[in-house]
Amino acid sequence: MECRVLSIQSHVVRGYVGNKSATFPLQVLGFEVDSINSVQFSNHTGYAHWKGQVLTAEELNVLYEGIKLNKVNHYDYILTGYSRDTSFLEMVVDIIQELKKANPSLVYVCDPVMGDQGAMYVPENLLPIYRDKVVPLADILTPNQFEAELLTGRKINTEDDAFKVSVMDLLHKMGPETVVLTSTDLPSKHGDQFLVALGSQKIVKPDGTSTSQKICMDIPKVDAVFVGTGDLFAALLLAWTHHHPKDLKAACEKTVSVMHHVIKRTITYANEMAGPGKRPSPAQLELRMVQSKADIENPAIVIEAKVLESSH
Repeated sequence: MECRVLSIQSHVVRGYVGNKSATFPLQVLGFEVDSINSVQFSNHTGYAHWKGQVLTAEELNVLYEGIKLNKVNHYDYILTGYSRDTSFLEMVVDIIQELKKANPSLVYVCDPVMGDQGAMYVPENLLPIYRDKVVPLADILTPNQFEAELLTGRKINTEDDAFKVSVMDLLHKMGPETVVLTSTDLPSKHGDQFLVALGSQKIVKPDGTSTSQKICMDIPKVDAVFVGTGDLFAALLLAWTHHHPKDLKAACEKTVSVMHHVIKRTITYANEMAGPGKRPSPAQLELRMVQSKADIENPAIVIEAKVLESSH
């Protein structure tokens, strides 16, 4: 059975962010990807210059109507990332609801991109739409720590805040069965050169009882700013949870290991191009995606996830 993904994200002519970051890995892993580009920019906005167009909610609707008229609006997955317009996001919600009606087993993977490190980089009026409309539709959610705190109104200062008094449980209650906090400020047992990521998956068994698996990963930090890594993470998590639907540990290990290989290859290349003692430019730091094809397909597991608890 072929698996089809509708990915609604930004597009850049040059480089890897949004749909450009998500499409190639998904295709390599065997998915058909239909892309709607929420923006079309020359490059990501971390460069000195960028130009381009933004898709309006009406234009999004027109594209979707075309797909619907031809009766090819059957999807197994929907993937969404960065959006900065309330009417656009509301239209995305309408489309997801309609596609879920058409296919009740559709899985919606949502990266609720709102900000990081305590600062929002989208308009604040997007938060209530994410919290009240988008997240309840999501099956898999990939916020960072700041976004998880925004959505739940709770701070995470310790691992217990994430799990026991649980921001994770609050997020599960809002809708998603799988939640992965892609990065946190929690201290790693391996020292400050590591980032801590956390995952939680609730599985409802045929008899109606549910089990949950909670995992923790220590991810080596890299001293550079990469763009498009969050989009890549969400796409890979979609793919690997598809291949390991009841095993969040395996799905996250493969996702994070691919990320590690891509980032390592990228920073090595960028440093070579920049030359000794020079900081690489945004162009040199574009993800080495095509060069990482073999790693995407079959990643050597370099980061293991620790199972914190499996409750039955």
